[in-house]
Amino acid sequence: MTLPVQETPRVPRRQRLRQGAVLVFDIGGPIALYYVLRAAGLSVYLSLLISAVLPVLSTVVQVLRRRKLDQLGLFMAGMTVLSAGVAAISGSERFLLAKDGWLTAVTGLWLLATTRAHRPFVYHFARILLDGRVGPDGEPFESLWARLPRFRRVWRVANVIWGTATLLDAGVRVAMAYTLPVNAVPALNGAQYAVLFVVLQVATNIYYFRAGLFNPHSALYRPRTP
Repeated sequence: MTLPVQETPRVPRRQRLRQGAVLVFDIGGPIALYYVLRAAGLSVYLSLLISAVLPVLSTVVQVLRRRKLDQLGLFMAGMTVLSAGVAAISGSERFLLAKDGWLTAVTGLWLLATTRAHRPFVYHFARILLDGRVGPDGEPFESLWARLPRFRRVWRVANVIWGTATLLDAGVRVAMAYTLPVNAVPALNGAQYAVLFVVLQVATNIYYFRAGLFNPHSALYRPRTP
């Protein structure tokens, strides 16, 4: 049995670049602003609190521009609101430093919770990057998802990999926040995002190659026989 194919347009290259730029801004912007504010003489707490506003502004701009939120946008908006709430209620420098760790933990739990959902969360990221670039004759992601059980399993397994790694990453962030010098933590948090991304890209691409994702003639793209 195959699932009905949803008419979902391919993700254009310009949109991919825009979403990548927004992600870089949301991660790098607060770090850069924190160190600028510290150099200007503000306290650690105020610098952390003010720099936390940048992702909120970024999300508001994205919502106003698009006037709607898909699952990915809804998640990012929710994380932004949660981040702002944590920043507002905390009076502890260390707790604010650990904010990225707590939010990363929420992300990991969300990833694992969506593994058996209609579409696992990793699928939405993968579609932005790979739609039309894998499978026979550039077949759309939604079509591959609808007709191929093996294809659906690839993204559920990848979702578990990302969710588990993100939870481990969160533990490291919280430990750093409560043990390292306060001025070192924001930069290390930013660097850790890059490390996490590289490690996950290597791990999941090894899995993708073994599963046959990048080989249009692999068994992954052949429907299962009854």
